[in-house]
Amino acid sequence: MSLDDIRGIPTIELPYETIPVTEASAGIQRILSLAYMLVWMQSENLITAQLFGRSPARQLIFLMDETEAHLHPRWQRSILPAILTVLKELELIIDIQLFITTHSPLVLASVEPLFDQEKDKLFLFELNDNQVTLNEITWAKQGDVIGWLTSEVFGLKQARSQEAEQAIEAAQAWMRKDDMNQFPENLRTKEKIHQQLLKLLPGHDPFFPRWIVRMEADD
Repeated sequence: MSLDDIRGIPTIELPYETIPVTEASAGIQRILSLAYMLVWMQSENLITAQLFGRSPARQLIFLMDETEAHLHPRWQRSILPAILTVLKELELIIDIQLFITTHSPLVLASVEPLFDQEKDKLFLFELNDNQVTLNEITWAKQGDVIGWLTSEVFGLKQARSQEAEQAIEAAQAWMRKDDMNQFPENLRTKEKIHQQLLKLLPGHDPFFPRWIVRMEADD
């Protein structure tokens, strides 16, 4: 790598070139570090057991924070199933308990086919009165990322920009004939709401048919 650094640097073969691991992306470096750690852990476990003349440890607690960190969405969807596949091999020789944290709905969606309600649990960290609480959430498949984002786990009303969410809420309030003074000036009339929806939503948005039918019926 440098005349000032005589260390040999491992390389990784990518589809487009072979590069030193020190030049790989943060996501790839993280996965390589994880793979190395798992191999090192079991190797040291066996060496230590041999030195002390005892059986190797049979229990492992695996903690991984921010599972999706630095990963492309495609990798966010595959990282945890890949880890579980590897750990299944290790479970032949050692008992493993995993604690995984994430802010990614893709990570949660990725484990829907794998979640075992007999032994797996889903918890939510929440801030209540300046106290962090850990609460168990009843596991339920949400189907896709939008389902997870609008579930109690993430708590979004809609998986949209804040502006688009507010415009739709104003449109729904107008259709219910609610008091429109609760909304900003640019969202208090049918015409202004419609202009905002045209500006903020794609033409194929599923909210449009309902809105247009209701708006035309009011004319």
